[in-house]
Amino acid sequence: MKSSKNVTVIGAGSWGTALAMVLADNGLEVRLWGHKKEQIDEINAKHTNHKYLKDIELPHSIIGYHDLGESLDGVDTIILAVPTKAIRGVLGQIQEVQRAPLTVVHVSKGIEPDSLLRISELIEDEMAPENLHTVVVLSGPSHAEEVSLRHPTTVTVSSKDMKAAEEVQDLFMNMNFRVYTNPDLLGVEIGGALKNIIALAAGITDGLGYGDNAKAALITRGLAEIARLGTKMGANPLTFSGLTGIGDLIVTCTSVHSRNWRAGNMLGKGHNLDEVLANMGMVVEGVRTTKAAHQLAEKYEVNMPITDALYDVLFNKVEAKEAVDHLMGRVKTNEMEDLVNILGERLT
Repeated sequence: MKSSKNVTVIGAGSWGTALAMVLADNGLEVRLWGHKKEQIDEINAKHTNHKYLKDIELPHSIIGYHDLGESLDGVDTIILAVPTKAIRGVLGQIQEVQRAPLTVVHVSKGIEPDSLLRISELIEDEMAPENLHTVVVLSGPSHAEEVSLRHPTTVTVSSKDMKAAEEVQDLFMNMNFRVYTNPDLLGVEIGGALKNIIALAAGITDGLGYGDNAKAALITRGLAEIARLGTKMGANPLTFSGLTGIGDLIVTCTSVHSRNWRAGNMLGKGHNLDEVLANMGMVVEGVRTTKAAHQLAEKYEVNMPITDALYDVLFNKVEAKEAVDHLMGRVKTNEMEDLVNILGERLT
């Protein structure tokens, strides 16, 4: 056994279940909490979670829990694997039954609209100080489907408390799941959240029938937008060259596993947002994040044309083709000047 920690994974979706498998492979008995009793019954009786990870057999050391209080009994670390919009509600439930301070490892990639809080800030805002030990984020290019198949995957953990980050690194690290640390908590969270915006846009270009040229341009210029905003907010620009920047961006913009890409693909083919969300059946974080990033761009006075174009498609009913035409027809500019603006102040 790699750790004696008691760990509960909160959220029995695809990502929560896949991470529970990593922990189980490392010798832990893992508690997996979900709010649907029939799903928990399936996990315990059949050792499967068919809706989220089809044809995957779960390790028998993963124990499903429907009762939140029971799942947290004696636990000092939780893996928070729920959609951004559900986090406040779930944390409220946790605090009703948990009194010991928790290390919260969040794996959500989003920003709360209106409050504009990153997930670590949201957790600190919602939890009473006596209930929270510290917050760690785990992020990077990591589709749950591939993790559950034990394909090689690399991620990054970050925290204000790097000792806690290193403990989480040890908790998850194995021959299939390599974990790096990065002290830039802000940059790690911004990169993980904003890549979903670019993935939606990438899906749209594919849905419109465009090719590799458009995809490469979108990923490259999308990374520039993410770095512009992140650096203005105080992140280290080098973070965006790492796993939680370009790494996560590549995998999310190019894979059919990406629900943000799939949603964008449907938008590009002419479906409206309501149809897309109804068809997906799972949360598309990029939609909420686009709204939040649009607000952040205004707050920090950062130019984010791809984000603005996607915002218009999602919320102002602008046709996807029209949005692309607008992007391509903007005033000419100098690429190197843009890069210097991102890197200059932090690297000189």
